[in-house]
Amino acid sequence: MMESIRVDLSDRVRFLLRVGDTALILAQRNAEWCGHAPVLEEDLALPNLALDQLGQARALLTHAGSLTGHDEDQLAYLRDEAQFLNPVLVELPHAPDNRKPGDFGFTVLRNALLAQWFLQLYGRLESSDDAELAAIAAKAVKETRYHWQHSADWVLRLGDGTAESHRRLQAALERIWPYVPELFAGTEFEALQAPWRAAIEALLQAATLKLPKDGQHIHQGHKGVHSEHLGHLLAEMQVLQRAYPGGVW
Repeated sequence: MMESIRVDLSDRVRFLLRVGDTALILAQRNAEWCGHAPVLEEDLALPNLALDQLGQARALLTHAGSLTGHDEDQLAYLRDEAQFLNPVLVELPHAPDNRKPGDFGFTVLRNALLAQWFLQLYGRLESSDDAELAAIAAKAVKETRYHWQHSADWVLRLGDGTAESHRRLQAALERIWPYVPELFAGTEFEALQAPWRAAIEALLQAATLKLPKDGQHIHQGHKGVHSEHLGHLLAEMQVLQRAYPGGVW
């Protein structure tokens, strides 16, 4: 079994891993819907969103790797859970009891919140003085506009749909909201909060959803302190590379 690597975290590497890990773990979660979505269109749409997110993760991890001496595969498959810097929100399973395939409403709502977060972030990174990062952001922002449109359309459809779809989406929102403050923890991300919140509040109002009260607790996934769910997800994601080091298709 391949041993884990450890990465020295300069401020720039930490930033790149935080964004790249967020895209990578969200991609892994969205890919779980392949073959299990409630309608055929989403069997195609959610895995395609996951592929976009995976592409963004690859670019960001490759850039981080150029600063650390590791390639994208090593960073994705050979770091332990405590070395991942994604927010806890993206690692949560689709249903609170982890039943498969999960709660579709939770998935599209989480995707909407994260798509708007990525939109705000990539929009700012397009003008980064890091030319490589600016190029990554310029491509990613185009993909993420579609992610926002797709997930926001579903939030509207379910929130302002039947009594049952509204009830379930409101329950998903209550489950998600305590994890939101972590998205803006750290000075690099604080500037995203006001425009993000304005867009999300407008969406929730249009979807007839009630905004939960803000919590004070900030989860610590961005510092490597994760829920039990990330370990299970990484075990599945990393098993092939760990068992057959350097294996390629």
